[in-house]
Amino acid sequence: MKLSWKTVALWLLPALVVGFFLWQGTVGNAANNAGSNTANTRMTYGRFLEYLNADRIVSVDLYDGGRTAIVQVSDADLENRLIRSRVDLPSNAPDLITQLRNSNVILDSHPVRNDGMVWGFLGNLIFPVLLIGSLFFLFRRSNNLPGGPGQAMNFGKSKARFQMEAKTDIMFDDVAGIDEAKEELQEVVTFLKQPERFTAVGAKIPKGVLLVGAPGTGKTLLAKAIAGEAGVPFFSISGSEFVEMFVGVGASRVRDLFKKAKENAPCLIFIDEIDAVGRQRGAGIGGGNDEREQTLNQLLTEMDGFEGNTGIIIIAATNRPDVLDSALMRPGRFDRQVMVDAPDFKGRQEILNVHARNKKLSPSVSLEAIARRTPGFSGADLANLLNEAAILTARRRKEAITLLEIDDAVDRVVAGMEGTPLVDSKSKRLIAYHEVGHAIVGTLLKDHDPVQKVTLIPRGQAQGLTWFTPDEEQGLTTKAQLMARIAGAMGGRAAEEEVFGYDEVTTGAGGDLQQVTEMARQMVTRFGMSDLGPLSLESSGGEVFLGGGLMNRSEYSETVAARIDVSVRSLAEQGHQIARQIVREQREVVDRLVDLLIEKETIDGEEFRGIVAEYAEVPEKERFIPQLQD
Repeated sequence: MKLSWKTVALWLLPALVVGFFLWQGTVGNAANNAGSNTANTRMTYGRFLEYLNADRIVSVDLYDGGRTAIVQVSDADLENRLIRSRVDLPSNAPDLITQLRNSNVILDSHPVRNDGMVWGFLGNLIFPVLLIGSLFFLFRRSNNLPGGPGQAMNFGKSKARFQMEAKTDIMFDDVAGIDEAKEELQEVVTFLKQPERFTAVGAKIPKGVLLVGAPGTGKTLLAKAIAGEAGVPFFSISGSEFVEMFVGVGASRVRDLFKKAKENAPCLIFIDEIDAVGRQRGAGIGGGNDEREQTLNQLLTEMDGFEGNTGIIIIAATNRPDVLDSALMRPGRFDRQVMVDAPDFKGRQEILNVHARNKKLSPSVSLEAIARRTPGFSGADLANLLNEAAILTARRRKEAITLLEIDDAVDRVVAGMEGTPLVDSKSKRLIAYHEVGHAIVGTLLKDHDPVQKVTLIPRGQAQGLTWFTPDEEQGLTTKAQLMARIAGAMGGRAAEEEVFGYDEVTTGAGGDLQQVTEMARQMVTRFGMSDLGPLSLESSGGEVFLGGGLMNRSEYSETVAARIDVSVRSLAEQGHQIARQIVREQREVVDRLVDLLIEKETIDGEEFRGIVAEYAEVPEKERFIPQLQD
C-alpha cells in the first residue's frame, strides 16, 4: 500500500514528540546512574550503620557527590560471602567518613559523570532541528497544492491554464452541425496565422469573439477547435475563477492574465461562462458586489483601454447574453457575437456521424432517421443519446446498437428512465383514455403536429406519454397551429370527461392545463391573437433580475388585466370544446384504440393513423416526418 506524504507527516510528528521525551528520560537517568545501578540489592541506612558497628563493612564506593554508596558487606550467614548493596546516604552525616576510616573500610569516591549533560544537550538540539525540518517539509509540499498556505503569496495570480501549443486534439473537422459559426471563427484562425492578408487592406484583428448559445450547443468545443487550429499559445479560464471574497483579487488576476498573454502574443484567451464576471454594473439592490465590479472594470480596461493588447484575441462563451454589461458588448471589445444555435436536421446528421465513429452500429440503423427523430436536440444531447444506446446495448448483451436501443435511448433522454409497467386496472384504462384523447385530437386536427407514438409505459413522473413530432423547418407559428396545440393538450381531460364524467376527472391533466394557460396568455399579451387587438402587453423577460424590474409599474391598467383574463379563459375553453367534440364524435375508434393500447402498451404513429383512417378522414399533413421503426 502506497502511503501519502500527509499520512506519513501525521504519524511522524507525534512519534518524534513522544520519542523525544522517552529518550530524554531513559538516556538521562542511565547516564546519571550508570555507576550506582550496578548493585544487586538495596540497603537501608540504619542497617548500614548496624553492619558498620559490627565491622562487617568491607568497602564503600561513593557516587553522586556522596549521596549514594555501593557497599560490600561480609555476610556471616553465607560463609562470609561479599554482598554488594546500594545505600542512600543522608547529606547531614559529617562523622560518617571518619567512622569509616576508623573501621579500616576501603573507601573510594567517584566523581559525578557529565554524560547526562551531554546527552541532554544533544537531545535538546536534535529534536528542534527535526521538528523545524519536518514543518519546513510540510510547508514546501503544501506550496504545490491549490489553496495551500503557501499560495497566500500567489493569491492575486491568474489561475488560467496555459498551453504553449494547445493540445486539445480537436480540429474544425471534429465540430459539426454549426457551419455558420465555424465559418465566422475560421477567420479568427486566419487572422492569427496570416495577419498580413488583412493588415494589407487596413483591416484590424478583432479584439474579442463572444459565443452565444444554449447549453450543450458546442461553444466550448468551438473554442477548443480554434485553439487546435491556430497553433498559438492558449489560455483558458472560467469567469468564476476571477471572483473572490476579497476586493481587488479578481482585478489582480485579470492584470496578471493579460500580462502573461502579452508576453506570449499572439495568443488566445478563452473565458468560459463570462456572465459570472461580466454582469451589468450598478443594478444591485442595496449595493452591488464591489469585487465583481472591480474585476469587470479591469477586464474592460485590459480589452480596450489606454494601452492596447495587440495580438491577443479573447474568446468568451455564455448562454446569458442579456445580463452582460453593455460596455463589454460594444465594438472594440467583443467585436463579434457568434450565435451557436441548436442544429437543424442536416446539422444533427453531421453530429451523429462524428459521434458514431467509435460506436458499433447495426447495418439497419440509419443516422438520417435518427436525425429526423430528434428535432431540438443539441450536440451534447445527441452525444448522450448514442452513449445511452451503447449502454443499453451492452446491458442487453448485444454486439451492435440496433434501432430498438436508439428508440429507447431517445425516450430515456427526453422523458426519463422507464418505470414499472402498470397492472391492468381501472387506473390503467383511465390513463389509456387520457393518452388516446391527446393522440386522436392531434391526429384529426390539420394544423397539429403528427403523432409519433402513444405509450402506457411510465417514464419519469409521467404514467403515460403521447409523443408528437414538431415541425422544425417552419420558424413561424400561426394562430391556427397554436389553437390546435391548445386543443391537443386539452384532449386528455376531454376524454376523461366524455368517458367517465366530470366527477371522475383526475389530476393527470395538471401539466396540460399549465401548458394551455401559458400558450393562451402569450397569444393574448405577446402575439396580439385575441379581441384585444394587435398589442404587446408583456415583455418577454418577465423575471426580476438585478432589480431591473422589481419596482416597475404594471404595463397595463386593471381593466385591461381583467380583459386579458377573460380572453385567456376564452381561448382555453375554445380548445377544450374542440377536443370534447372530437372525442365525442370518434368514441368508437377511441374505445378500440384504448383496448389495443392496454394490450400492446405502445402504438406507433403509423399504426395509430391507420386505425383512425378506418373511421374518419385523417387530414394530410405536409409537415409529416418519417418515423423510426424497428
